[in-house]
Amino acid sequence: MTLSLQLPDQAQDVLRSAFGENLNRAALEALAIEGYRTCKLSRFDVQKLLGFDNRWDTEEWLGAHGLHLQYSLEDLEADGRTLEKIRECGGAASEPYRL
Repeated sequence: MTLSLQLPDQAQDVLRSAFGENLNRAALEALAIEGYRTCKLSRFDVQKLLGFDNRWDTEEWLGAHGLHLQYSLEDLEADGRTLEKIRECGGAASEPYRL
């Protein structure tokens, strides 16, 4: 799909000064940032959209743009309940992790 924008020359100069010469990439990244920030895109969606080869490159890019893991208090509580279930069943998580 091709998406084009009509920008006055002066606006192009301002945008290039702010975002660099590759305005196509800047626009794509802006969509990825906003999509992730508003929970419309997942990390995997961002990875595919921006063409990253792996999760770690995606994590690094998101972190560099101030978009850290979206992990709520509810997520933490659910993880805690899961850990307790594992411990009750005698799973490996019942032993403390040692280096």
